[in-house]
Amino acid sequence: QVQLVESGGGLVQAGGSLRLSCAASGSILKINTMAWYRQAPGKQRELVAGITSGGSTSYADSVKGRFTISRDNAKKTVYLQMNSLKPEDTAVYFCYSGILRSYLRPPDDYWGQGTQVTVSS
Repeated sequence: QVQLVESGGGLVQAGGSLRLSCAASGSILKINTMAWYRQAPGKQRELVAGITSGGSTSYADSVKGRFTISRDNAKKTVYLQMNSLKPEDTAVYFCYSGILRSYLRPPDDYWGQGTQVTVSS
């Protein structure tokens, strides 16, 4: 079994910073792409940032220059450093990992339980 456990959400004033973490555990051969998504009330889940196993990153236009995604492969953990937060960043943030558990099957998709980020104006 594989679990993704997120931490680091909370309430912050506009202009502030938060750092999200997501640790994977369980029977894992390799973690491929890791990413952060978010879902605001009444809106669809959207991709915020992604990072490949080789360290290549991509960001949504709305967060470029403010958010930084990184990963520690030894700790099986992905991070999202969020600076200059805006009220429109308020959402539940979910981590995603493509995880290979066996060489006999393709990687599976795993999601964290979500962590609330609220930015007050």
